[in-house]
Amino acid sequence: MKNLLTFSHPILMSGLLGLYGYTAYLGMRSRRIQKPGDEPKNRGKSAISHHKIGSVWLALMVFGAILGLTVTYINNRKLLISPHLWVGLGIILLISIGAALVPFMQQRDSQWARQTHVIVNMLVLLLFAFEVLSGVAIVQQILSFKG
Repeated sequence: MKNLLTFSHPILMSGLLGLYGYTAYLGMRSRRIQKPGDEPKNRGKSAISHHKIGSVWLALMVFGAILGLTVTYINNRKLLISPHLWVGLGIILLISIGAALVPFMQQRDSQWARQTHVIVNMLVLLLFAFEVLSGVAIVQQILSFKG
């Protein structure tokens, strides 16, 4: 059971990286379909799916971050302060900002909110790439320690 718990965070986050890619694809697709001046109800299925899946992704990312902190504490009896931790917390902050922009994006003449949302989420993708690399290194340390 402890092994499953130990690897639950990296397994969940790997799946969320894939879901992030799909959500980003839907967001880009909805922008290509949407015509200038369209009302939110006419944005198409891609935009609606992007919004719904993005909401689930946000909740699962927060859960995944808390899971990572919890598993680290259970296994080490302390939190390990590392770049992986700080970047992960930064990602949670950024995706919260991205989600907070959604009501502004639904208003007319909200190009600033949409552009900020895209920039913030591109930064999240860049930081997520760092998390993958540092996370793989952590998993390798765990495997070598247990082996």
